[in-house]
Amino acid sequence: MKLFHTPLPTLLFLLLLGWFINVNAMATSLGETLPQEMRNSYVQYGEQYLGKEWKVLPSTTFARFKKDGNRVEYEGLCFERRRHLAALVMAEIAEGKNRFLPDIINGLNVMMEETWWGIPAHYGSAVPMHDVQTVDLFNAETASLMAWTGHELKPQLDRFSPDIYKRLSREIDRRILRPALGSKYWWKTAGMNWNPWICSNWLTCVMLYEKDADRKAKAIIEIKGCMRAFIDAYPDDGGCDEGTGYWDRAAASLFECLQLLRDANEHLDDEETLAPKIANMGTYIYKMYIGNDYCVNFADTHENKSVVQLNVLYPFALYLNDNAMRGFAAYLAQQKNFWNNPSALYDKSGNFPTLGRELMLLRTVDKLREETVRQPLTESWLPNLQIMTARSYPNATTPKGLFLVVKGGHNDESHNHNDVGSFIVYADGKPLLIDPGVGEYTSQTFSKNRYSIWTMQSQYHNLPQINGIDQHDGKQYAAKIIAKGKRSLTLDIAGAYPKEAQVKSWLRTSMLKGNTVQITDKYELSAINTPTRLMFMTPEKPDLSSKGIIRIGNHTMEYANSQANATVEDVSLSNDAVLKEMWGENLYRICLTIKSESLKNSFVVTIK
Repeated sequence: MKLFHTPLPTLLFLLLLGWFINVNAMATSLGETLPQEMRNSYVQYGEQYLGKEWKVLPSTTFARFKKDGNRVEYEGLCFERRRHLAALVMAEIAEGKNRFLPDIINGLNVMMEETWWGIPAHYGSAVPMHDVQTVDLFNAETASLMAWTGHELKPQLDRFSPDIYKRLSREIDRRILRPALGSKYWWKTAGMNWNPWICSNWLTCVMLYEKDADRKAKAIIEIKGCMRAFIDAYPDDGGCDEGTGYWDRAAASLFECLQLLRDANEHLDDEETLAPKIANMGTYIYKMYIGNDYCVNFADTHENKSVVQLNVLYPFALYLNDNAMRGFAAYLAQQKNFWNNPSALYDKSGNFPTLGRELMLLRTVDKLREETVRQPLTESWLPNLQIMTARSYPNATTPKGLFLVVKGGHNDESHNHNDVGSFIVYADGKPLLIDPGVGEYTSQTFSKNRYSIWTMQSQYHNLPQINGIDQHDGKQYAAKIIAKGKRSLTLDIAGAYPKEAQVKSWLRTSMLKGNTVQITDKYELSAINTPTRLMFMTPEKPDLSSKGIIRIGNHTMEYANSQANATVEDVSLSNDAVLKEMWGENLYRICLTIKSESLKNSFVVTIK
């Protein structure tokens, strides 16, 4: 299929033909063929895999999760195998000369020989079994990759052997279409990323490969029910309590489902009524944007940069017709060199490249090219999640001055960290006081021992440790909103601590005024057993040489030296590659130990 070497009408027809079964809405078009440099990018990305051996997925490596808790070794091999295939497929689509086809055929067969397409952390036994096809995130994600590969390259595959596509159809039916339909999986009613993430891939397979009309109708009805459960569970403010790193597989995957339905002349019941909430779910991502590619990283956000995927952001922006979101997409396209090297973004569009999303983006590039480029340097208030963002210079064209974000909420959120009342400060678009985020996932991450991991604990967030006691996990451990100003938020965070902390009230006011952030803690305790400590996390090495002033780079934290003693700990990030990628080799914890023995006290920290 010589997509980019044919006349425009033929090109558009071939690219869009059969985008979904029963699609009549394909009057939309790319508007023009892709420029040569973009085609070259995809081709060169695929060329690195030409003739390359396919990664082996040993059973003993799969079993490691059950044996010693390691999940990343198998995931690395598994995801690289899928990256290998996705790179070849996009290169073949871009070049259209069948040069990549032999490797693609080998890759399809290698992957069809896998016992199960998911990852060990989501499987019940140490070794996968052929007849136990559990539907998890990556079994579904792999099915989508395979489905789009077969769909886009069917004529070429059939010329080699029709049996390849026939087998692929059977494997998709066996691995996702049949087990997903009618099974009472927990994720079908969940208000977190598993629900729409799986549904978007399941729906893709239904639209492209389900031949039984009754089963297709039943699957669509069931998927719509899953989508509605996800939307109903979401807060009205559209906030993603899993953190910005999961937005692209939460609200953005919901959008994929909506777009898949729309392209098939289907729609979600009451979609118009739900539109304001869906819009909030979409625009959440730029409300949490800091600047310089940084995003707020509360909860299990694995990255503090590049968490927004262009290939779903822009189509979602078009769906919502949100100008700020459209400008944000144009900004990312410009900053990330999309117009010259789109494969660099394609490579990073998920745990492995998401072929379906890339094809969805490519049919909108003519519109994207015409958008006004703008960073969404906004301020926001999410009342349900109790998240406030504030800027020294809101709506500026570049991030400058201070950026403050404060989090209330409770300690039973999805991918929760015990962080009620914590805050983050960035200066000129760079991290100053931070949330460390989360390291590599292990078997401990989602176990009963989750909160023994240091990154989950309140003492490693910008929070007090009261009478030597940290916050506790659970929905009852929550903040109360006392007052909300334009750029200030007062929370009572006493409820986030267990009774052993002996705290009656802890009013924390976080305020941005001009180029100054002021954190005021006014508290009342029942007793003092251990001096209270205020913690602050930073990636910059603090300088404590001046009393009452802590220098962090070009900025200062000021406090009453007569009221507290300051110390700094170097919190080594050891060998955790995820945390090192976020913050560098070192992370520091500033500790202000309160001297006062009064049960009632007030303490102020000023960041300038």
